[in-house]
Amino acid sequence: MNYPWIDEYMLSKKGVEKEYKAEWETWRFMLKDKMIGLYSVDGEGRSVITVKCEPGFGEMLRSSFVHIRPGYYMNKVHWNSVDLNGDTPDEILQQMIDSSYDLIFNSFSKKAQKEILET
Repeated sequence: MNYPWIDEYMLSKKGVEKEYKAEWETWRFMLKDKMIGLYSVDGEGRSVITVKCEPGFGEMLRSSFVHIRPGYYMNKVHWNSVDLNGDTPDEILQQMIDSSYDLIFNSFSKKAQKEILET
């Protein structure tokens, strides 16, 4: 894997926890009850991380980077998968993770956001 820092980076986000979903055979990064990302193996056997993005941002990334594709087994408009053996720049993947976290965090009520920040 070309991105050994992903776990630490994801878990540095307030309130994020990593859990194994046995029936999916995948690791998920969760913020409360919502997923911000997951590790999986796509249909072509590639290890990928999938994160949520604004549709326009995701489309731009897919057209700019060969190792960023529509989200494997996810909504192709809102989720994007990054090949973990590819050469997507670290800064781009970090930006994608930040965007995913922000999208999910901002979907919570102000009360829930406050609870997350206080943990």
